[in-house]
Amino acid sequence: MVAQNIAQKTAESDVQPHPDIATARDRIAGFAAGIASGATKLFVGHPFDTVKIRCQVEGGHGRFKGPLDCLFSTVRQEGPRALYKGASIPLVGWAVMDAVQLGSLSNYRLLLQDNNKSHKLTHFEHGLAGLGAGWTVALVATPVELIKMRLQMQYASGAARKYRGPFDVARHLTKTYGIFGIWHGLPATMAQRSFFFLLWGSYNVYSEWFRSMRISSAFPYIARSGLPEAIESRQMSEKLVNFLAGGLAANTFWCCCYPVDVVKNRFMTQGDVNIIPFRKMFAHVFHTEGISGFFRGFVPTFIRSFPTNASAIFVWESTVRLIKNETRH
Repeated sequence: MVAQNIAQKTAESDVQPHPDIATARDRIAGFAAGIASGATKLFVGHPFDTVKIRCQVEGGHGRFKGPLDCLFSTVRQEGPRALYKGASIPLVGWAVMDAVQLGSLSNYRLLLQDNNKSHKLTHFEHGLAGLGAGWTVALVATPVELIKMRLQMQYASGAARKYRGPFDVARHLTKTYGIFGIWHGLPATMAQRSFFFLLWGSYNVYSEWFRSMRISSAFPYIARSGLPEAIESRQMSEKLVNFLAGGLAANTFWCCCYPVDVVKNRFMTQGDVNIIPFRKMFAHVFHTEGISGFFRGFVPTFIRSFPTNASAIFVWESTVRLIKNETRH
C-alpha cells in the first residue's frame, strides 16, 4: 500500500510540475508579449524619435534652433506624417526587437535563477540579465535603426530623394559595405545597448521601492506615508508599479547613455565617404561642437522616454501575466 501511494504521488508530480519550475510557457511569454510592447513603443514614441535623430545628426549646423523648432519646421515643411518617416521598418522592427530583447531578458533571468522562479535575483543580477538582452537585441536593432535613421535624415521629397524606401536603403548598404552591410555599426549599437544593465537593474530598484509604498484608497494614484490608522491604505497596484518603474528606469538609462547614443547615431548616418570610425567619432564631436554636442536632442529624448517606455513595459508585463494566467492586480 505504501509503495502504491508513493508511486501515485510520483505519477502526479510527473503530470503536474512544481509551480516554481519554469515551463515552456514561461520561456516564450516574454517573446510574445514583446511584440505588443514594440507596437506600443512605435505608436507613442516615433514622432519624438524623429525629432531626436534630426537634432542629434544635424548638430550645430544651423538647420534647427532646438527641438521645438525641429518639430514645428518638420510639420510645417513636410506635414505631420513626416514625424513618422521611417516608421514602416520600426513597425515590424520594434516588434521584433522588443520580442528579442524582452524574451531574451526573461530567459536570462531564468538562467540566473537556475530555472527556479522562486529564487529572488539581486539588483546586479537583474542588470546582468539586461546586459545580455542588450547585446542579443543589438543583432536585430542595428539594421532596423540604421535603415530607419537613413530615412529620417532624408529631407528631400519626390525625385530628389536619395532613398525610395527601406528596401532601397538596404540595397544601398549591401552594395556599399558587402553582404553584412545592414549590420554596419554593430559594435556601436552593442556599446549603446550595454547600458541596458542600468535600465533593467534600476527597473528592479524602482519596482521594489514602489511596492514598499502604501497608498490611500481616497487618493489611489498618490503615494502616502504615515497615514492615520483610520484611513484605509493598501499597496500600489502591480500595473501602476510597472508603469512608473518603467518610465523612471528609461529616464535613468537615457541620462547615462545619451552621449554614446549621439556618437552611435552620428557614426551610422555620416554617409559612405571618408568615414570616421566609431571610436574616433567621440573626439570628432567634442572638437567640432564641444560638450554640448553630446547632448543634442536630449530634451525630446528625455520627454519621450517616460511615456513611451512606461507604456511599453506596462503592456509587456500585463501581457506576460495574461499569457501565464497570473492574477496580480
